[in-house]
Amino acid sequence: MNQFSKNAGLWFFILILLFLAYNFSAVQEKSPNRISYSEFIGQVNQGQVAEVEISQNQIKGEYVSGLDDSRVGSFLTYPPPSDDSLVPLLISKSVKFDGIPKETEPWYMFLIQSLLPLIIIIGVWMLFWRQFQANGGKALSFGKSRARLMEDENNKITFADVAGIEESKTELESIVKFLKDPKKFTKLGGRIPKGVLLVGSPGTGKTLLAKAIAGEAGVPFYSISGSDFVEMFVGVGASRVRDLFLKGKKNAPCIIFIDEIDAVGRHRGAGLGGGHDEREQTLNQLLVEMDGFEANEGVILIAATNRPDVLDPALLRPGRFDRQVVVPLPDIKGRESILKVHIGKVPVDPDVDLHKIARGTTGFAGADLANLVNEAALWAALQDAETVSMAHFEYAKDKILMGAERRSMVLTEKEKEVTAYHEAGHAIIARLLPETDPVHKVTIVPRGVALGLMQQLPEDDKHTYPKDYWENRICIAFGGRVAEELVFNKITTGAQSDISVATNIARKMVCEWGMSEEVGPLAYSKKDEAVFLGREMTQHNRDYSEETASRIDRVVRQFVENGLTKARELLEGNRPVLDRVAKALLKEETLDGPRLNAIMEDLNEN
Repeated sequence: MNQFSKNAGLWFFILILLFLAYNFSAVQEKSPNRISYSEFIGQVNQGQVAEVEISQNQIKGEYVSGLDDSRVGSFLTYPPPSDDSLVPLLISKSVKFDGIPKETEPWYMFLIQSLLPLIIIIGVWMLFWRQFQANGGKALSFGKSRARLMEDENNKITFADVAGIEESKTELESIVKFLKDPKKFTKLGGRIPKGVLLVGSPGTGKTLLAKAIAGEAGVPFYSISGSDFVEMFVGVGASRVRDLFLKGKKNAPCIIFIDEIDAVGRHRGAGLGGGHDEREQTLNQLLVEMDGFEANEGVILIAATNRPDVLDPALLRPGRFDRQVVVPLPDIKGRESILKVHIGKVPVDPDVDLHKIARGTTGFAGADLANLVNEAALWAALQDAETVSMAHFEYAKDKILMGAERRSMVLTEKEKEVTAYHEAGHAIIARLLPETDPVHKVTIVPRGVALGLMQQLPEDDKHTYPKDYWENRICIAFGGRVAEELVFNKITTGAQSDISVATNIARKMVCEWGMSEEVGPLAYSKKDEAVFLGREMTQHNRDYSEETASRIDRVVRQFVENGLTKARELLEGNRPVLDRVAKALLKEETLDGPRLNAIMEDLNEN
């Protein structure tokens, strides 16, 4: 492509020279019939001119013999810059003429007018060429890698900036140690891993770990996204892979980081109508570069993805990606460590309890916790506070978990009352049942799309849940519907999401978790396979009989109805508590866990 561009420029330069030579010769060339203006005036005085045609730039005329008035030839001359005596002279000599002489432009003006189209063409070509040579003159080099070399020393991130994922960090620290002292490992017969795949949910810190490796390793670190390889032209991605590894080999030992590798590493031959030629050729080249005939010593490939299930099996085998490092969601200690890192640049009050915040943010990834600290700092700034207090963190956590408050939403008194009893029903059942998460907050302030919310937060991280826990969750979900029916003798649409949650839990208990004795410990849920993975679109998602399907429906309905019946019994037996909590919600709008417990305990004592 570069050779073509050089030849094109050469031929275009030759074309310009030919065009200039042609125009210059057309202006300067002396034809046999070309005469000077003084010669033309002499011939007019001698009666040798029959007729002339006068234009702005020249005079054309024809000779006459003087005997029979026949034309014997023609001539061409240029008029002087200004001449007022030409017309009277032609009239006195009876010379026919057409046109009136005008002030003549100099020859260079004629040259400029002749070259104006060429000047425009050259200008357009230069503009096009400058755009084409953008980005350091590499626009023509489609096959060049777009990897960026990390060289910013001011924003260097180290392992000290990574918290909450200690096991993942330990595995990657060994790679850094190998790069710093390879003889320590090679003398025992070990070899450096060729590839490390970071797997984890979005926001868990995969890219942050890669940046920390770049800061700690002290070797060249190239960073590129998986989508930077794929283009509309087949073969461009493969060329970029070759160029990327060529750069890596020249600077070995080095690290190459590919973020979101699933953009280029998906299953080959998958999808409707076959695969994607460009992506598959790019993947094939990546496989060869990682482990092919040629040695690839000193280049470590680190990749990150949150979709390991769609990657091609050939990419995941040892020899290419020797290690798969799982970057999990942090536990309560990890969340507390992450919060300590993020509040390092935030002035906080002494009353801020990071352990309490970490306990109330179960399921938060590192990015979520960073957002939590940022939201708290923004809210503190809006309140003109000097420091960020615990109240600011609580506000930020509620905003993230439940949505922003919609106090501008106007509700009628009847709607507020219905909402208060609905949320009170949820909260009371959650408070009375064992094996449930403690109630953190209940509110009738509209948040997001909900008119009210009841929030539960676990005391500790849980990894397995017993059957009783899910049965209680179904019962809690129907607390709002039962409260409306018990107090107002009617039901509303407010329980739509509750019914959906209860139904999904019951179906998973039966079809996925084997918690039904009647149906048995079999997996009846077959999820739809993604079409782009090349699965058969016509396959049946249900591989059991109609009789089994009827039994599953019956057991699911039984779980749901048992939860509904239990919720009704609890609220009927605690009607005074329901009224007390609902009235408190109407008065205070929001009740936290300790306040709810105080109301219920005070009522029981009385």
